[in-house]
Amino acid sequence: MSSFSVSAEFFPPRDIPARERLLRAAKSLMGSGLEFISVTFGAGGSTQKGTVQTLESLQRLGFEVVPHLSCIGTNQETLIELLDYYKQLGVRRLVVLRGDIPSGMGAFDGPMRYARDLVLFIREHYGQHFKIYVAAYPEMHPEAESFDEDIAHYVAKANAGSDAAITQYFFNAAAYEDFLERSQQQGATIPVIPGIMPITNAKQILRFSKMCGADVPRWIQLRLADFGDDRRSIRDFGIDVATKLSAELIEMGAPGLHFYALNQAEATLAIMRNLGLPAKQAQPVSA
Repeated sequence: MSSFSVSAEFFPPRDIPARERLLRAAKSLMGSGLEFISVTFGAGGSTQKGTVQTLESLQRLGFEVVPHLSCIGTNQETLIELLDYYKQLGVRRLVVLRGDIPSGMGAFDGPMRYARDLVLFIREHYGQHFKIYVAAYPEMHPEAESFDEDIAHYVAKANAGSDAAITQYFFNAAAYEDFLERSQQQGATIPVIPGIMPITNAKQILRFSKMCGADVPRWIQLRLADFGDDRRSIRDFGIDVATKLSAELIEMGAPGLHFYALNQAEATLAIMRNLGLPAKQAQPVSA
């Protein structure tokens, strides 16, 4: 690999104490070698203001910040205003998503229904100014009716002008390998960066996984059940699982790792240390 990126994802804090925790975590990651921190965008654009505020706070700490952008709940005029502002702030990358439909909204039928529509819109209005990342789902998007349908949607947005993809988290490297093979056979050749979720809270990971369609292998669920409420053991186990998975992905030639840090730093930093990251060129690592 000529280049290998390590990045992390944060979400906008809901209140002042949460904002202070986010900033403490971000300061812990300063100098760690992260290429960027992405900041999420709530369902239907519900955290747009928080996304911008979090972006500005992280920029002041010296991070390159990559905002998530959704076409659900955002009209084209608002998108132009937001993108112009991001350009003014020096933002050069975006994570472009369809976005979650807020509960109670029902079916969505607007001028931009899918992420590929938003990718095309950005390319039309901003050319190559922004590097665009899109989402990939190795274990299939939870709303997709079949793997074939899901791959078709992914290939469409990948080939609409996207530069790279970041996956939903997963715990089985074979799912990533299979996704790469299937999507490449259909003509999508952009780099696909695996998303890594360090397990730090058993109930939380099971709840998240049920919502997003990520499979938590039975052996992991059983180990988590054995730990009960022992948070330290759960955290250490989660770091070990993520380290071994990441090492396997590096061995397979993954172009980077994207950590779903959940506004925390400890687990991400531990995994990076275990893997010997950052490095100018990632080498296969035995965990």
